[in-house]
Amino acid sequence: MDKLYFGSNLKMYKTVRETVDFLTQMEALTKDIDRSGMELFILPSFTALDAAAKAVDPAYIRLGAQNMCWEEQGQFTGEISPLMLRELGLDLVMAGHSERRHVFGETDMEENRKVLSAVSHGMTALLCIGETAEDKRFSVSREVLRRQLKIGLFGVVQEDVSRIRVAYEPVWSIGTQGTPAEPAYVEEMHAEIQRCLEELFGEMAGEIPVLYGGSVNPQNAESLITLPSVDGLYVGRAAWQAENFNLLIRQAMQAAGKA
Repeated sequence: MDKLYFGSNLKMYKTVRETVDFLTQMEALTKDIDRSGMELFILPSFTALDAAAKAVDPAYIRLGAQNMCWEEQGQFTGEISPLMLRELGLDLVMAGHSERRHVFGETDMEENRKVLSAVSHGMTALLCIGETAEDKRFSVSREVLRRQLKIGLFGVVQEDVSRIRVAYEPVWSIGTQGTPAEPAYVEEMHAEIQRCLEELFGEMAGEIPVLYGGSVNPQNAESLITLPSVDGLYVGRAAWQAENFNLLIRQAMQAAGKA
């Protein structure tokens, strides 16, 4: 893939002011990087989205939402609809993050409804998938990833494939207690993901960026971004200081020969 993708989900860590400060710093620090070879995207909290959208130039930082209800409106207390996100000018939404699955109990079928709703409203859907430590222990990681992909992307038609992205985040490798995955394992799982996408979409699968996220840091970013099946990095806490994220991006792009 010609373009590299770098993104971060800010989860529930930054206030509106902190989010705007972070984004304005990131825009200034990375403005000189040619966006034809790199896309930078950030997913702030819902309360910060409006201020964030007004603070940054979408040509430099693409903003998205961490979650979304599949319905446009209705009796869904506490939810945010695609129409509300589109009103803010957003066109990127994440579905299936491991915390949504394992903390809030969302199912593959619910993630599928979100993906289909996103693409039907002209948005790009970032589907997160990943196996647990138990799945890995019992050697069913491939089956788990295939199930999450096949159900999560069920019903996506060929003309909407360009609006799909996949982020592979092993559940055992993310969060404060996460263990970084070995590059060989990451490549093995990414290759499996790409095979599954090819089964679903044929040659169009090549248009779907597959990002890796799981304890990505400055020490392993270069070895991860140079893997044949990795199209980008989905960075956690290592991205939440603008200077650190800027340095990680530049080091990774240089390692990949894109600097």
